[in-house]
Amino acid sequence: MADLWVSKILKRTLRERGTIKAKPDFNVSEDVAALRKAIDGIGTTEKTLIDILTHRSSSQKQAISKAYEETTKRILVNDLKGDTSGKFEKLLVALARSPALNDAKWLIKAMKTFSNNLKQISGAGTDTNILIEILASRTNKQIKELSAVYAEQTKKTLVQNLKTEVSGDFGKAILLLAEGARDESTNVNADKAKEDAKALYQAGEKRLGTDESKFIEILCKRSIPHLRQTILEYKNISGKTLQKSIEKEMSGKLEDLLVAVVKCVMSTPAYFAEKIYKSMKGAGTDENTLTRVMVSRGEIDMLDIRAEFKKLYQRSLYKEISSDVSGNYGDCLKMICGGED
Repeated sequence: MADLWVSKILKRTLRERGTIKAKPDFNVSEDVAALRKAIDGIGTTEKTLIDILTHRSSSQKQAISKAYEETTKRILVNDLKGDTSGKFEKLLVALARSPALNDAKWLIKAMKTFSNNLKQISGAGTDTNILIEILASRTNKQIKELSAVYAEQTKKTLVQNLKTEVSGDFGKAILLLAEGARDESTNVNADKAKEDAKALYQAGEKRLGTDESKFIEILCKRSIPHLRQTILEYKNISGKTLQKSIEKEMSGKLEDLLVAVVKCVMSTPAYFAEKIYKSMKGAGTDENTLTRVMVSRGEIDMLDIRAEFKKLYQRSLYKEISSDVSGNYGDCLKMICGGED
C-alpha cells in the first residue's frame, strides 16, 4: 500500500511541470480579504494582486472568485479591470479566469477579428494564428472544456461558428481539431506508423501536386504517440523531415496549421518557447501573444518551456523577459516564469 502511495505521488510530481501551483496552506477567506484590501484601499497594491494570482492553482482562484463575489457582491475580474489598465490589466484578468474561459474568450476575439477583416486576411493574420495555436496545441479534454464554455458565452457551438468563418482544406483541418476527437491511444503500431509515413510521402513529395486531404486525415486524427513514430518513419523514407515537406508542398493557413501540429506532436514546450521568443524578438513586443502563452502554460509546462527556450536560444527566459518588459506587467510575467534557470 505504501509503495502504491509513493508511486502515485511520484507520478503526480512528474506531471506537475508548471510554475503556477496550488498553495498548500490555501485559505480562501484570507485571500479574499487581502484582495479586497489591495483593491479597495487608497491606491491598488499591485504586489498583492500579483502574488495571489501567480501562486494559486486555477481551481483555487475559481474558489477565490466565488467567495469574493459572495462577500463583496462584486465580480473580481470586473474589479481588476477597474483598478488596473492596459497590458497589466489583461494579464491579471487572464490569470483570474479559468483556462477554459480564457481559451473561449481568445477564440471568440480571434473569430470576430477574422470575420471583420475576412477580405483583407491572406492567411497569416494574428487572428488565424490564435485559432491555430489553441486548436493545434490543446488536448481533447481541453478542447471539450473550452468548447463547453464557448457555447455558454456565444449560445452556439465552436464547430457551428467555425463553419461560417473558415473554408477549404484549412477549414476541414481546423474543424477536425475543434471536434476534440483525436485518437488517444498510447500504443504505437510501428507497421501502421510506416504505412502512414508512406501515405504522406506518396501524397506529397512523390507526386505532382499534393493530396492535402491525406495530410489532414493523418495529422488531425492520429494519436500523438503514433504521429511521433510516423514522423520518424517519414524521415527514413523521404530523407527530409515532415515539417520541411509540408513547408515545401503547401502554403498559407493550411501550411501554418499543419506545421504547428507537427511541432506540437514533437514537443509542445518547444513550440511555445518559439512563440514566446518571436513575441519578444525585434522592435516592439507582441504583448497579446506573450500574455496568452505565459498564462495558458503557467500551470501546465512552463518549466519545460524554460528549458526548451534555453536550449533553442542559449539564454534564460527569465532574463529575456526582464530585458524586454518592465513595470508591474514585467514583474507579473517573471513570477509566472518562476525564476531564473
